[in-house]
Amino acid sequence: MNAIDVSNLRVETTGGGGEIVADVGFSVASGEVVGLVGESGSGKTTVALSLLGHARRGTRIAKGSIRVAGAEILGGAQASVRALRGDVIAYVPQDPAAALNPALTIGTQLTEVIAAHRKEMSTDQARARVEATLAEVKLPSATAFLRRYPHQISGGQQQRVCIAMAFLLRPRAIVLDEPTTGLDVTTQAHVLGTVKELCADHDVGAVYVSHDLAVVAGLADRVLVMYAGRVVESATAAQLFASPGHPYTRRLLEAIPDISTRRSLVTIPGHVPAPGRRPAGCVFAPRCPDAVEACRDAEPAPVEVEVGHNVACIRTREATAAVASLVLEDSPGRSAQVGHAPLLEAEGLSVSHGRRQVLFDASVVLDAGECVALVGESGSGKTTFARAIMGLHTPSAGQVRVRGQVVATGVRDRPPAVHRSLQYIFQSPYNSLNPRQTIGQIVSVPIEHFFGLRGTRSAERVASALERVSLPASIAWAYPDELSGGERQRVAIARALASEPDTLICDEITSALDVSVQAAIIGLLTELRERDNLAMLFVTHNLALVRTIADRVLVLEQGRIVESGATRNVIGNPTTPYTRALIADTPTLAGNWRSGSGEGLMTTN
Repeated sequence: MNAIDVSNLRVETTGGGGEIVADVGFSVASGEVVGLVGESGSGKTTVALSLLGHARRGTRIAKGSIRVAGAEILGGAQASVRALRGDVIAYVPQDPAAALNPALTIGTQLTEVIAAHRKEMSTDQARARVEATLAEVKLPSATAFLRRYPHQISGGQQQRVCIAMAFLLRPRAIVLDEPTTGLDVTTQAHVLGTVKELCADHDVGAVYVSHDLAVVAGLADRVLVMYAGRVVESATAAQLFASPGHPYTRRLLEAIPDISTRRSLVTIPGHVPAPGRRPAGCVFAPRCPDAVEACRDAEPAPVEVEVGHNVACIRTREATAAVASLVLEDSPGRSAQVGHAPLLEAEGLSVSHGRRQVLFDASVVLDAGECVALVGESGSGKTTFARAIMGLHTPSAGQVRVRGQVVATGVRDRPPAVHRSLQYIFQSPYNSLNPRQTIGQIVSVPIEHFFGLRGTRSAERVASALERVSLPASIAWAYPDELSGGERQRVAIARALASEPDTLICDEITSALDVSVQAAIIGLLTELRERDNLAMLFVTHNLALVRTIADRVLVLEQGRIVESGATRNVIGNPTTPYTRALIADTPTLAGNWRSGSGEGLMTTN
């Protein structure tokens, strides 16, 4: 018996009945990991939630069958479906901070899962199960750890708690919704290794939703590629990455950065069509460079190009161009501009949280048009460094200069001109956007504040800012909760660009974006650097992306800069064991990511 069987699944909007997902069918064997990939708006999360019998607000599951371990999920009583959730099929969310109850300890939240579904288990048995599961996800089971609250542990530990919660009852199936988004490469490698081991050890079938094809290459046994609510390609991971058959899959692969070489990332023009606006024929045809007139006549049926490899494209046997991205020469790094003060200088910054010092004597110089990347594990101090530069953390030592002038260490004490020229883009688009304002209102705030524009002129600026980050102007009337995570992050970037800044501090801004949008954003930022001499401090855990975008790299470990230099030297020839471990843990399309030294797994900072 398969862990999951899906057939003829259709999900619609409740208003006009526009299709979100149409005729999706697949199976997941016990112990198998199936990757579900595609751009934001492709329907992958909608399918994932449907496996739990859940439809988001404004949508409904119109038809189809979903069987988990033989039990039908759709059409049954809500009480019976709720009983299956967590017991037979479990869910690991994208944002563990939002999923965990901030008012309850880790131990209480774990034992509550057992109490809800295994009333026959004694207290000692429940405690033993919690301890065993925490050990499996490489977390301590000591009383001191179980008494901690979610905010007292790191993001990687929060995600491993969510994974432990999902595997606690030994379900037959599990749905993982981008569970490594926002994690550094070392923590990501540990989490992915844990997921794969647990699925194999407990014979659990898993659906892994992700926009990161490099992660899927190393984790999944099979891959389903979705576009506009349809599965356009399905294959084993080896087949898909060696010989992608659908033009859409090839474009996705061309948009992925690679740590082994600096590549020009290929963008996919246009947008995924919204429900109710999808064209006749092949839904990808309007964006496909290989499309012919026949592609617009009828929706293509899947073609088996080899055993287990199906492609929904009428030209799949003839349009077999290899995946190719332009390999660029590595950036040599930029020299300081003679006669001009750097746009931004931070000198000797040290920061403490209470009595604990977390940043030690960190410095950086940023010239016009230059991109400097800050990399390191979670807790290494890179975000603290960036926030101290911005004035969001007050340093205990050091100073910040903008265009050669010393500025106040606190953001509230800085003049409007500095606020406009130095903009910060936060990592979490869920927390940085006001849920009570429309997107148009959010983006118009800096336009009105810095330029005094209102009404029609402000609306024109808003539309222009949205278009620059590949969002339609019509989205200005939407609220943040109506958008995907990737769309929200693009709104945050648009808001920062609306100020027309000289320097951007980008804090993990692409972690929530699918690869095609990431390529578009990186292309946009590169264009702004070249055209407007925009400088960037780029905080990221994606070392492959660093190879593509950054001129120089600073590597932070436990609050100290341990390595710095031109990107081609730091990534191509690292000198410290720490940097080498980060590079080894970076996933690649070859699927050869691996866990590094394992140090830090049991930390409970």
